[in-house]
Amino acid sequence: MKKLLSVILLLCTVASLAACVGKTPEEKPVEFKPALDTTTTCSITVVGGYDNFEALEAEFDTFNEVYPNVKFSYQKLDDYNNTLATALEGNNKPNIFFSNAWMIGNEKYAPVLAHAEDLSDPALKLNLDCIRPGLITRESKDTVHMVPVFSRTYGMLVNENLFKKEGLSVPTTWTELMSVCAAFREKGYANPMMGYSAKSSSCLMNTVAYPLFVAALSQNPDALAKANNLDPEAGPYMRTALEAVEQLVKNKCVDLAKCDEIADNYTKVILRFFEGDVPMMICQGDTVSGTKKRESQSEAFTASPFEYSFYPIPVNEQGGYFIDSPSIEFSVNKDCDNLDMTNEFMRFLISSKELNNMSSIKRLVSPTTDMSVDSVYAPFTKIPAERTFSPEVLGIKDPLTVQLRIAAFKVGKGELTIEEAISAYGSFE
Repeated sequence: MKKLLSVILLLCTVASLAACVGKTPEEKPVEFKPALDTTTTCSITVVGGYDNFEALEAEFDTFNEVYPNVKFSYQKLDDYNNTLATALEGNNKPNIFFSNAWMIGNEKYAPVLAHAEDLSDPALKLNLDCIRPGLITRESKDTVHMVPVFSRTYGMLVNENLFKKEGLSVPTTWTELMSVCAAFREKGYANPMMGYSAKSSSCLMNTVAYPLFVAALSQNPDALAKANNLDPEAGPYMRTALEAVEQLVKNKCVDLAKCDEIADNYTKVILRFFEGDVPMMICQGDTVSGTKKRESQSEAFTASPFEYSFYPIPVNEQGGYFIDSPSIEFSVNKDCDNLDMTNEFMRFLISSKELNNMSSIKRLVSPTTDMSVDSVYAPFTKIPAERTFSPEVLGIKDPLTVQLRIAAFKVGKGELTIEEAISAYGSFE
């Protein structure tokens, strides 16, 4: 009996050890160690399009714990896209500037990118591996001129309390979405889904259409090439996306007249959602980032707070998509003063710890491989890998997205039929 117990214990021990084989221990954050003289005195300026950037300023403070004599400043440039090149050529050159993948290959921004340092240079020792590969745009010579500090996606803010109050479940398929909208209308909610829709630059229609168009093009490289070249033959690949937009409006899920009353796709959308009578508000992650700060700015929300989350829009019977795309990217001006300290700050910033901290403060999705997310984004963590797309990896260019956005807007507004929009692909401006 003793021998039998000994054998059993031995087998249990072996099984326990075997279960541990192959398991990778939790990766501990790599502690930042200064590579320069910590008494160095200098100034670093970051320019961008945000009015303010508290999340970045928090990183300035943390960096100053190591380098107390480095003075940081963040500046917003008016008319950013048109004034950036001039700023980079001026006397007070910024050290770091906001950039976007769509600038690559665009002749207008060639002077801007001419100032951008190659951040993949091993000598800089930037930990680019901490960022999801699909978010890093590598150019023809495998150079990296910009790194994402935030990720964005498309979806809908959902008032969880309204769904609970009316005994409804958040939809996970297109059929369920149509049924839920009908149920809300029957219960007196005239506009189950809202969003900013006054201009073609709005994202209400595009938020529904874009994931479907990306999914269609991902299956056909030839179609993607034609779409990027604005070839009219790519028009038919918009059909499924445009049909979804048309159905959304025809089934009265969206009251465009009410949507047109919203003045912008950021503050006004958020404050309208916080009124508490909108079950679902169509927007993108950049909009969600402003929700936490504006909770206290809404008298309605302050008086009657409710739970809300950001969900993928279930655009077909398989559910929704996670379009994982960079929101804001940073580039380093290789012609700036104090380049060494600028690169030292970037080495500090481009880490899972600091990028996750920034994303938490800004309430945007972190670009890191561990994708630390605010609880408001929790529904996106359930989307399977096969329904996650990185437009930059697929090779989707900005002119393509402009064509779809305008086509979806005009179809949604009833200005064009689906067939007319398909035929006009490549000609929208």
